[in-house]
Amino acid sequence: MAHDTALVFPGMGPVPFAEVGRFMVANPIARELVAVADDALGYSLVDAFRTSPGDYSEAAQVAFFVNCLACAHWARDHLGVEPDIVAGPSFGEKAALAYTGALELPDAVRLTAEIARCLEEYFATEHRDIVTLSFVRAPRDALDAVLAELAEAGEWHEISCHLDDGFYMVSLSEHRVAWMEERLRAIGSLPLYTMRPPMHASAFRSLRDKAAREVLSRYSFADPELPVVADQDGRLLHTGEELRTMLLDGFDHPMNWPSVTRALKDAGARRLCVAGPDSLFGRVPCTTRHFDVVAAQPRLAMTPRRRTRAA
Repeated sequence: MAHDTALVFPGMGPVPFAEVGRFMVANPIARELVAVADDALGYSLVDAFRTSPGDYSEAAQVAFFVNCLACAHWARDHLGVEPDIVAGPSFGEKAALAYTGALELPDAVRLTAEIARCLEEYFATEHRDIVTLSFVRAPRDALDAVLAELAEAGEWHEISCHLDDGFYMVSLSEHRVAWMEERLRAIGSLPLYTMRPPMHASAFRSLRDKAAREVLSRYSFADPELPVVADQDGRLLHTGEELRTMLLDGFDHPMNWPSVTRALKDAGARRLCVAGPDSLFGRVPCTTRHFDVVAAQPRLAMTPRRRTRAA
């Protein structure tokens, strides 16, 4: 069966309250989802998001999740997006679970908040020196040579994300970031930003175990209403247990976006809607080369749409 339209929930990047706060309180769909989130959390999501410090606070993560879902529903109502297949790279996995019915919305809200707390607790004491550095225009052969230098120096490192040709994220010790940036520039690459907390590395197996034990053990995952593409290797997932495993794999397996785009293309997708704040997944060449990309973002949803007058 061909899946003509794909819906993608993007990975999370820094999104200041100023960029999406108005959407959360003024857009009818977002407002309804925020109300569900407030009930599930026991506090005002908008107020907490407005005042919480840091790009990846609990409130910021739940807000990103809610805004992605709101954008998906807005795209259905206003852009005619009726997906046949869903993907959610990295953080987007959580929105994919809710959208496909694997988790009821209140449970998905609580899961998102509890995983955020789990991450904060874990990295407060473990791997405090590890960060994840992103960069573009890195030829793989030259990158491998740089990583070999790190290995020869006895420095732990791991590729956490492969986003496109030459576009990677590498987890490594923070004291090596300046050296890494210098070596990347020497091979013609451009370092972008350093992310904390880090993610998607085998060193975090104990984090996976902690999340499985303290968070996921309390939730039941239903079979999804639409197939979901695993962001680690592009497998098509059809059961709740497979989605649970995908979510856990996200802690200690690298994310591979090209494998997702290949899987979507092989499944027959020609149109790809990215639902939520995104400046990456809908723009990299491995996406734009193969799909008609529709960006469903809060800013677009808040832009007045011109009405055509009846003849």
